[in-house]
Amino acid sequence: MTPAYVIIAVVLLAVLLLFRKKKVQALTLEEIPEKWRTILTKEVRYFRELPSDQQPIFLKEIARFLARIPVNGVELEVTLEDRLLVASSAVIPLFGFPDFDYQHLNEVILYPGHFDREFNFHQPKELITGMVGNGPMEGKMILSRKALHIGFDNTQDKHNVGIHEFIHLYDKEDGVIDGIPEAFVDKSFVLPWLKLIEGKIKDIHEDESEIRDYGGTNNQEFLAVAGEYFFERPHLLQKKHPELYQMMVKTFNQDPTQLLSRKEVKAKPLGRNSPCPCGSGKKYKQCCLK
Repeated sequence: MTPAYVIIAVVLLAVLLLFRKKKVQALTLEEIPEKWRTILTKEVRYFRELPSDQQPIFLKEIARFLARIPVNGVELEVTLEDRLLVASSAVIPLFGFPDFDYQHLNEVILYPGHFDREFNFHQPKELITGMVGNGPMEGKMILSRKALHIGFDNTQDKHNVGIHEFIHLYDKEDGVIDGIPEAFVDKSFVLPWLKLIEGKIKDIHEDESEIRDYGGTNNQEFLAVAGEYFFERPHLLQKKHPELYQMMVKTFNQDPTQLLSRKEVKAKPLGRNSPCPCGSGKKYKQCCLK
């Protein structure tokens, strides 16, 4: 006779699997509300300029992500627009990899604004806008909601914190965030990539590059910063850094110059010494421009 505790364990496991199956079941294309398309068309240039036959694929990937990953807020009410911008940040970098699932993510947490490494956002000691968690926070991503929206509002600054953090997750698919997304590239790609970014980081340090200074921090931040540039200003990156651009095409398995028009969406001019639009009180160059 089978012990009672074994039967109970089997029943509980079946319930858990049923719950998980129900939880990850995404909306079909027919079930996706038209409001989603309206918001994405207005707020996400990448979606707006996708060919008409690609937009339904993007919508289905958005639905798949939101069915799997909860987006929760701390001292804020998460809106549909918030969730769609988070999901867009996830889908854009890996649109070249259909049906991709981030293996190291189980929740996205939105904070009202900047936060520090101790997750304080009332009087933060640092001005962090995004973080992929590890240790006790493994599987979590934290984003500043203000910075998330700014990233999609301003398509001129080559900066999008949501895309930046999801590129870190893409990088982590091989188990470590190191600037080498080995899970999706041939090994022959690694050495040329390292040699290229070594030179690009050197140019940043010597003030001979317009790539954002933060990209000079290390290899992993270079990948994320260059990735933001790749998706926000692909034509400009291709013109100024053609070899880097081709490497990024291989890395993300897509060519945004074939998707996005050369004519950039005009945003309100923002000088380096302007107050940062995120509300930190600092100059733009000392805050979100970094």
